[in-house]
Parts: sequence; C-alpha cells; structure tokens
Amino acid sequence: MYRYPYFYVIPAPAPIPMYQYGNPYLDTRQQVSAQAVMQRIRSEHSNLYSELQQAGMNRQIIDYVFLFVVNYTLNQANTNQSAAQVYRQFQRQVPWFSLLFTQMNVSQNIMDRVLTRVIEITLEMMKDEQPEQPGQGWSGWESLGGTLTSAPAVSSWQNNRLDVFARGTDNALYHIWWNGNSWSNWESLGGQLTSAPAAVSWGPNRIDVFVRGTDNSLYHKWWNGSSWSDWENLGGVLTSGPAVSSRRNNQLDVFVRGNGNRLYKKTWNGQRWEDWEDLGGNLTSEPASVSWNANRIDVFARGQNNDLIHKWWNGNSWSNWESLGGTLTSAPAVSSRRPNRLEVFARGTGNRLYRREWNGSRWSNWENIGGNLNSAPAAVSWGPNRTDVFARGQNRDLIHIWRGQ
Repeated sequence: MYRYPYFYVIPAPAPIPMYQYGNPYLDTRQQVSAQAVMQRIRSEHSNLYSELQQAGMNRQIIDYVFLFVVNYTLNQANTNQSAAQVYRQFQRQVPWFSLLFTQMNVSQNIMDRVLTRVIEITLEMMKDEQPEQPGQGWSGWESLGGTLTSAPAVSSWQNNRLDVFARGTDNALYHIWWNGNSWSNWESLGGQLTSAPAAVSWGPNRIDVFVRGTDNSLYHKWWNGSSWSDWENLGGVLTSGPAVSSRRNNQLDVFVRGNGNRLYKKTWNGQRWEDWEDLGGNLTSEPASVSWNANRIDVFARGQNNDLIHKWWNGNSWSNWESLGGTLTSAPAVSSRRPNRLEVFARGTGNRLYRREWNGSRWSNWENIGGNLNSAPAAVSWGPNRTDVFARGQNRDLIHIWRGQ
C-alpha cells in the first residue's frame, strides 16, 4: 500500500442512498449491471484506460475510478440527462473524488473528458436495456420489398418526393421512388457495383448517384429531368462505398475511404471535377455527409473504437476529427431538416436504429428507435419537420420509418 497512500487519505464512501437525492426514474427503467458496463469499457473502449495510464495512473486505480462512476450513473442519473449534466451533478455530490486525480498529477482536462465518456457509455447501455419501442413521433417500420445486397441510399429533390437506390442480386443499381402518393416498382439502372450507392439532389428533377465499381474506382450516373446518363469513371482507389452532399446548385462533394483508411474528397465545382483531397482520419466504415448551407459540410464515419467520428467544413477550413461516442455496428447516415440542425443515424447493439441530434447548440444523447436492421441506414429530410430513414431488413427487403409531415 506504500505506492498508493491516497487510499488512506481518501477512503471510499458508503453508497449514496437513493432517498438522499431522489430519483423519480428508478422505478420506470430497467438497469444494466455495473459489471456489464465495465466489460464494455474494457473490451471496446480500452483507449480510456490507455489515456489515464499514460498520465501516470495505475490500472487497478483506474478500475476503481471507473466502477465508482459507473455505479453512480446507474443509481443517480436518468437517461434524459446528457453525460455532461450527469458529470456536473457527480462533481457537486462527490467533490472529494477529484483529489484522486490531483494526487496522481492527472490534469483536470483529462479527468473531465475520460469520466464524461464513461458516463456516456453507461447512459447508452441504460437506454439499451429499456423496453424497445419506436422513438417519439416515429411511424412504425414498413417493408417496401426488393432484394437488396447493400445498404440503401436516398435523396429528395422536392417536398414529398423520395428516390431510393440499392444494389440488387445481379450487382446492378436499382431504384424505387415515392411520387407523393404511391411507391413505384423497382427499376434497374445497370452497372456493376461493389459497394452501396450514394445519392443527392442539388435541384428540382436532378439526382446524382455514385458507387464503387469493380476496379475500385468511383463511378457516377445522373438524372437530368428526362433521362439517366451513362456511367462515368471518376477514378480514385476506394476502400468503401462513397458519400455525397451538395452545398449549392451544380456543386457536389463526394467522400470516400481510401488508402490508409483515410477520408478523401472529390469536388465538382460547377465546371470540372477537382483532384482528390486527403482529409485524414482513421475510418472503419464508409463516410456519411450532408450540407445545411453553402459554406458548411458535415462528415461522419465509424472510428477505430466503433464510435461516431465527425469532421466539418466551416467555409474556410476543415475541423479536426471529434468523437461523438456510441457503439456503431454500421456506417452512419446523416440528414438535416433546417440550417444548423443534424440528425445522425446508425445501427447499434441488437441491430436497432439509433439516433443522435445536433439541435444548434449541443448534441443530444443517443435515442433507440428500434427496428431490426441488416445494413447501415440511409436518411434524408424533405422539409423542416420531416425525416425519412431506410435500411435493409432481415429479409433483405427495403424497410422504411419516418417522422413528421
């Protein structure tokens, strides 16, 4: 015990009784065990251990710290709180805890970041244990048929119009659309795809679709309002399917994972295709992208820890990558209902659809929308109060859920 005298200075307190602070959510939620959360942290978030070990903290002490914080979150937090809110409450109610870090010379910044992430993971697992039901305001899932061999892609070129694309059993591109009243039959648009497609619209009656071809190059096909173009080869070496967004009329930004698992971008500037640009990162999925005005692009992907990672263009420069947590079992999808609003979707544990929202000032917690997905989702918004999400179902059919009008 000589090496760790602070155990004598700061003894572990007795458990905080529930009646001391009150928790109206205790009786209405199912709790996950602390050991289950610890196992998730050890197996999927070992970087949290590494960060504290590099700062000089012993692994046994890290286990003690994490278990204490996990137990506190399970007993004192509710799933409507953000991780930051729970952490602030924790600091107020257990003020002596930071002395552990002070005596180990671990910085406040590292302590805040790591413990907030531990709380976030715990909250995510608490939500996983709640009874499965569609999220508030969401429709039930519907099947639109088809036999998909990839995740779908979706775009919208006017209110109440949806165009959905997927790879079929012959590896060709297939298309189905909603015209405002009914769904069409599936049609084949040809090609030989080796990835899920990506689609976007930059104006009325215009759709651009991108895929990876058999030579791992980027291929492009578009609808001009009256007919589909032939496929064009845009080169590159893709190690994933593409993503695409549009900042303004007749402009396209296509993103792919390339060599070294890095993010690459190719832009149509209205007159020509620009060269590929290396944006770095370490992606374990295809990217997702969206633009909510002429000077903004947001790109998402799954990171090395199966978390959601995010990078954005502010009109002048690209941000660094940030982690938004979660445990993704697919690539993400993203849509925007209005300026400075983002909805990110991904398949998570149990093959369910999860959603996280940027409301203009902060990120929400993850929301479990349910379902049984067999692919990454696709998402689009055709109005300020409408979001449509698609995925491949367990029967390889196209499944659809929506919210708003």
